Amino acid sequence: MDLQEYLHTTFPGLVLKPSLYLQWKTGIHFELGLGIYQFEEGDKLNMHRFENAYKQTLAIFNDLFSEEDELILVTNVYHRKNANGRTKPFKVYKNGVKNKKLALQLKLNTLPYVFDVEEETDDYYTAQYQLKCKKHDLRYHQLIQAACNEDFPLKPKFRREKGMDYPDTFFINLTKNAIFFIYDDRGCEVIATDKETLRPLYENYSEWLYEYNLEDMKQLFA
Repeated sequence: MDLQEYLHTTFPGLVLKPSLYLQWKTGIHFELGLGIYQFEEGDKLNMHRFENAYKQTLAIFNDLFSEEDELILVTNVYHRKNANGRTKPFKVYKNGVKNKKLALQLKLNTLPYVFDVEEETDDYYTAQYQLKCKKHDLRYHQLIQAACNEDFPLKPKFRREKGMDYPDTFFINLTKNAIFFIYDDRGCEVIATDKETLRPLYENYSEWLYEYNLEDMKQLFA
């Protein structure tokens, strides 16, 4: 079963793009670095915030993904049509995948632009890369940090085409039918077909729940 068939069957109607939580009723929205500002005095980056975000997202990832689970690592890379000097998104997999032979199994689908924009969406497209793997195949610490570092001059970091959004990386757990997405240092989302898959995360990390969606999440797990 390929990725699009899996999504259509398991998460019907879902589009792999930010705000998964708003598309799927069974999910959790976590807030990262709560109460810690990104900058110290003098516009110096507050690394305490980023280190906290790394620890939070890594804890969620490790609880959600076991060594035995089957995964798909998916990256959306956003392009203008006929643009010059495009980002080489394979570097996400070159640097983030330990097994170089496995990285050769990388698949690419060209999809319509996933965002609603004022300009004509026909001017843009989404290059969606996917790789079936397991947790031990990934340098997931590095991938997680890159997602958190999106808007700041920190490494590791995903590259992007000039003027376009940063690539979005999704960790899909085929065994548990769950999807984990870090949108940046401010937060992350987890959705699943079964709320019991998410209950341990809800209970273990209740202090990280995003306040705006808190009542919805309380009702879900009541």
